[in-house]
Formats: sequence, C-alpha cells, structure tokens
Amino acid sequence: MLRRLHPEQPESFAFTPANLKWAEAQITKYPPGRQASAIIPLLWRAQEQEGWLSRPAIEHVADMLGMAHIRALEVATFYFMFQLQPVGSVAHIQICGTTSCMICGAEDLVAVCREKIADKPHQLSADGRFSWEEVECLGACANAPMAQIGKDYFEDLSAEKLGWILDELAAGRVPPPGPQEGRFASEPAGGLTSLTGARASEKHNASLALATALGDTVKRIDGSEVPLVTPWQGKPAEPKGARQGAAHDPRPAAGKPVNGTGVSEQEARARTKAKPKAKVAAPPMVEPDDKAPDEPAEAVAGRAPSLMEKPEGAADDLKKLKGVGPKLEQKLNELGIWHYRQIAAWGPEEVAWVDDRLNFKGRIERDDWVAQASALAENSANGSSKRQADDKAES
Repeated sequence: MLRRLHPEQPESFAFTPANLKWAEAQITKYPPGRQASAIIPLLWRAQEQEGWLSRPAIEHVADMLGMAHIRALEVATFYFMFQLQPVGSVAHIQICGTTSCMICGAEDLVAVCREKIADKPHQLSADGRFSWEEVECLGACANAPMAQIGKDYFEDLSAEKLGWILDELAAGRVPPPGPQEGRFASEPAGGLTSLTGARASEKHNASLALATALGDTVKRIDGSEVPLVTPWQGKPAEPKGARQGAAHDPRPAAGKPVNGTGVSEQEARARTKAKPKAKVAAPPMVEPDDKAPDEPAEAVAGRAPSLMEKPEGAADDLKKLKGVGPKLEQKLNELGIWHYRQIAAWGPEEVAWVDDRLNFKGRIERDDWVAQASALAENSANGSSKRQADDKAES
C-alpha cells in the first residue's frame, strides 16, 4: 500500500498542555537513550488531538524523542492506523477487506461507504463529517465482516447494519461497538455448545464492557472531564488547556479530543472489577552484617509462627534460588528472610504469607523455592563441616 503525506499541510503543530504533559510522562517509561520507543504512543496522541498526522506533527514528535525526522516518517507511513490526510470530524470508517471479511461481504460494506460517505477512500463526505478506507486484516476473522470506527470494532456487519450505524453517528448518537447480531464475543454464530452458563451475569464481553465503562467509544471524552493520569509515576497530570500557539481548537477525527484517562486497559479493568487491597507496610531495608538485625514489631505482625524466629549467622545469597533476582532478594530481606534454612522450613502457611507480600504471585511454588532452599542449605552445611574438619586437621 502506497502511503504519502497529504499535499496540504498546516504550518506548525504543538501538543495541548495536557497532551504535552501526557507525552512527557510516556517518555519516562523508557530508560535514557531509549526514548524513541515512545514513538507510536506519541504519534497516536498527536493524531487523536488533530484527527490526522501532519508532517509538522510527525517532525514535532521526532524532535521530542531526539530522532531523525525520516525515522518518525518511516513509522507514520508504515502503519495504516495513522491517518496521513484529514479525516471526518465525526468518524473515520476502516473496512477490513482481507480474506475472511471479503468472503463474508466486505464489498457490500464498501458499497455502503461509497453511497453514504464518498465515492473514493480518504475523501471527506460533503459535510466533512465522515471518511472511509479499506484496510488489511484487523484480526476479527471469526466475526467477519467487520469495520473499525475510531478505536472500536463493529463486527458481524451487514450492509443494512452499517448503514444504520452511520445514520446513528450522523444523528449524534453512539451505537454500541462489538458484535452486531447478538453474539457475546466470538462464539459459534449458531450459539454456544459448551460452557453455556459461564457468562449468565455478564451483559457485555470484556472489551465492550471496558469501552462502555470508560466512555471510550466513538464519542470521546474531551480531556477536561478526566485528568490525565501517569500510573507509573503515581500522580495526575495538569488539567487540559488550550493548544499553545493555535489559532483554533483542535478538530479530532471522532468529534472530540483523545480519551483523557491515560489509564491502561489492565488498570481500568482492575478498577471496575476488583477492590483495592490494603497495603502492608514493609520494614525499612537494612544491610546484614554477621547477623540479621532486630526487626520492628510491625514487620513481623501477622507473620506465620515459623517465621518469627530471628535468624542467626551471615546472610545467604538468596539470588541462587531460581526465580530470585536482586529486587526479590531485597524484598525477602525486608520481610526478615535472610537464610536458606528459613525458606527450607516453610509450610503452606508460610508460603501463603510470603506469597501475599510479593509482586510475583505463585512464583514460590512454581519455582519450588522450598526444595531449592533445602538443597542449598544442605550444601552449605556440608561445606561448613568440611571446612571445620580441614581446619582441625591443619591444627
């Protein structure tokens, strides 16, 4: 597919203050010298702000990341998720035209777009509110034919259903995304043949439920309603403001700027389905010398009985356990665990207590730390006995 920049380009581009804050926070995800890894999310945010990617926007992002302009242009022109020309102010329709969808009626969907929007792809409708294109496989083959509108998939489409969706969008209403012919997700079109009661209490599949919960359908949150959040930094960004140096407000493809949450799907799902756990305060990190130091009372509160005994002797190198690196060793030390013999003595109660305080659920049993620690403790004891025998023989 030949993809070129649009012949008419704006003079400049600048992120809104809120989007700039968001973009700068994205860059902090990557170590120094690896900022170019943020190229796709920053280009996507620029597109959601303006509706499409102009040359000034691509070059602006490249400058932020310290990249040569041509490198950013290579990314923008490679992925058809990036629009290189103005698109409809309400919606841009991407019809999948690859094998499964083509067999199931994608050409009928293209005909609807030609009739209701414009005769050729990437042309704006007469009112400037819609545009369309045919794209390669979007990966929803079991629900063919389908189209992507904004960020959302509309599946199991017919010509009549797509026509209705376009009419709804034109009227200012937002039809629900997902399967359009009664399917929950990608089960057989004739209905489930197994696990028939597994989702009796669920109205929508996870993707549709999340999009609905976030308001993240075709109609976008304008960014002023929800503060941009940088979860990995634990703080909100500044509220949205007017675009710096702009003569007019940004006109995004879906009618409003980008969804302003900045929250990952995983975090949003966790917020809607799980109650937050109370954090258990860990004792201060201390470096062992000959013996493990006394621990504060709060460090041992709730600890299994066999973990209450203060260990003696020089700390063992817990990193010899498969699955334990420097961070996990530090965490174990903070919990008062310094020696192989401590871990070797764990039973189900101790395993559950420690497992609940690590960020790697299930690793203790999966890597069988208890058996590993038993072997290491035995080897350490044998080595100590041999050294003592050698010392006695020499004397």
